[in-house]
This record gives sequence, C-alpha cells and structure tokens, in this order.
Amino acid sequence: MTDRLEPGTDEAMPRIYFLTHPQVVIDPAVSVPRWPLSDVGRRRARQFADSLADGEVTAVWSSREQKALDGGAIIAGHLGVPHRIDSELGENDRSATGYIAPPEFWEVVAAFFGKPDESVRGWETARHAQDRIVTAMRRLARDEPTRGDIVVVSHGGVGELLMAHLQGAAIGAAEKPQHSGGGCWIEIDKDGFSLLAGWRNVPD
Repeated sequence: MTDRLEPGTDEAMPRIYFLTHPQVVIDPAVSVPRWPLSDVGRRRARQFADSLADGEVTAVWSSREQKALDGGAIIAGHLGVPHRIDSELGENDRSATGYIAPPEFWEVVAAFFGKPDESVRGWETARHAQDRIVTAMRRLARDEPTRGDIVVVSHGGVGELLMAHLQGAAIGAAEKPQHSGGGCWIEIDKDGFSLLAGWRNVPD
C-alpha cells in the first residue's frame, strides 16, 4: 500500500480505497448477484485488510451483491470498523440476460463499454451506470460519519466506469484493472474526489 503521510502535514488527507472484489465461485445455477467469494478471493480480501491494519480506515462500504458483501465483511471485521451497504454501488443491471458464459460474455461487455448510451441486450446503459456510481461515491465520501479513510468493495465494471470519470476519459478508454480475477484497487482523495493512485493488485 502507499506509505501514509504524518497527520498534520499539508498533504495528509482522508482517502477512499476502492477495491474490486477478488475471485468468486462461478455457478451458472445461481443468480450472478448471489455468487460468493471463493476461498482464494476470501484470502486475498484478508490480505488487503492486513495491509490496512496500521492505517486510518474507519468504515467499509460495499454493494449488496454477495461477492462484495463477503469482501466488505471480511475487511470490516478484520479492521474492527462498521460495514455499510449501498445498493447503488452495484454492477450494471444485467438481469435481462442473467448469466452469459465466456467468450460471449466478453463480447457483450465490449459492446456495453463501446456503446455507452445504448442498452446492450437489455442491460443498464454504461452512461446511466456511471452516473449512478459517481453519485453514490460522492454521497458516501460526503456523508460517512466517521470522517476517516473509507474502503469501498465493489465490482470490476463499476471500477472502470468510476476510473473513466476520475481520469476525465471517455467510457471504455480509462485505465483498466490488470488482474483478471479482481482484487484490484485505486486510491481517491475523499475530500476533493480526485484520483491519488491508479490500479494495483492485491497479491495472489
């Protein structure tokens, strides 16, 4: 993790650690929002929490999807801080199709990012999802009562849309998480809502 600055310096600032959930148990017979973290994903969530144990995190937020709930609960429990839930931090609404197996899934994802104002196969549009996500992130940055650092556990697509906003880039053109299994994070200045550090991976 980034070395923290001493409190009281001009550069010390509360921040948001935005983490994409790590590996999940993929089960086509189960609704995608109900997929849990795998054993590997749970271990990597604990590693991420370990890396923040000496920091200043005072709250953890997650979406309502099981994989994000699992990650949020692990991190909050390890750090002894509240775990709060905001459904607006969820992945784009894909309920029109349900599970789509790769490689077809990645073709649909490419169309989702490539045509941000169109609904691909009935999915929520990328533009609408980005507006929802940025609004939710700004709200929790402003309203979280503990006033320290925040961890947000969410999803890869959410992270890509958020990063496009933070970088002032077109949807689909921003820096992308590098780990195919998730477990990647960025750091955001909580007060100014600006990017402090780009994507890094929790170790495997």
